[in-house]
Amino acid sequence: MEKVQCHNCQKTITKGEKYMEYDVKGEMYHKCAECYKQDTVLRNYRPTEVYSRVVGYIRPVSQWNKGKQAEYSDRKEYCSC
Repeated sequence: MEKVQCHNCQKTITKGEKYMEYDVKGEMYHKCAECYKQDTVLRNYRPTEVYSRVVGYIRPVSQWNKGKQAEYSDRKEYCSC
């Protein structure tokens, strides 16, 4: 059995433990029995799309090449408050 984590509580689901599987556009999500009992609907499963400006164009960071993505991860945010 591959390592399965609950989507809600992030608990690792052990072998033999009951859980619910959700297939969303080919990607599998899992909920443990306790979280499923609280809410049967899968929520918050979409990845957040981050936009930033590179070379004058605002584009999703996921569409950048690997070099630009590495450069973006090195950036630091600051507040001029």
